[in-house]
Amino acid sequence: MRKPRKHEEPAQQELFKRRGGKRPGAGRPRKQGRASEKHQKRERLAARYPVHVNIRVEKAVGQLRRRRAYQAFRRALRTSLAHTDFAVVHVSIQREHIHLIVEARDEVALAKGMQGLQIAAARYLNGAISSERGAVRRGRVFIDRYHARILKTPREVRNALAYVINNWRHHREDRGMESMFWEVDPFSTARSFVGWQDLRDPDTPRDGLEGLDALPCASSQTWLLNVGWQRHGLIRVGHVPGPELE
Repeated sequence: MRKPRKHEEPAQQELFKRRGGKRPGAGRPRKQGRASEKHQKRERLAARYPVHVNIRVEKAVGQLRRRRAYQAFRRALRTSLAHTDFAVVHVSIQREHIHLIVEARDEVALAKGMQGLQIAAARYLNGAISSERGAVRRGRVFIDRYHARILKTPREVRNALAYVINNWRHHREDRGMESMFWEVDPFSTARSFVGWQDLRDPDTPRDGLEGLDALPCASSQTWLLNVGWQRHGLIRVGHVPGPELE
């Protein structure tokens, strides 16, 4: 704060003293909605640890739990299969966000793999929206940086699997007239998941979702995703995840 000059009136001197500093209403206006992912250095990642990733889309994209959006993201997933240092193992597509469980060689491979996946998904999703609306869409698809949580113990991996695979129950997508009879979520990799405790029929949807091709994901390579998590028990079909990973 600059020093007031001698010839300034007392009122002017007092005005300069009050300027600056923290005060209500000062600074850039806050964004509406949820806070963006903080731009900070990513945690170091070892190849033996899986990662739970969450990405969110703009409202203008529309809800993702529809056939064309599903097929668009499926095409994007196919591009990730070419990577040798990054792999998507499980997916759960919800209305405005997507949960992933991935494996990567390190934090750099994770960042590059997610960047490539999001670029491909944005291109295919914009194409799907353009076809539906009859007008070209080129806007932003994903809101901000992805959120990543490294899973380091068998219990953390088991909880993450239960949370991702049954995330539709957390959001009450299983309460619809048709979906209430489904055992697993067709908008996820639940149909190919081999860790169910009581699954009877993975192909239960009968409301126009027949023929949805399975999401193309890679086989897990880490001990934690293959064997370790099962130390804490298989996952019940009817399990409803809580608001946070336990």
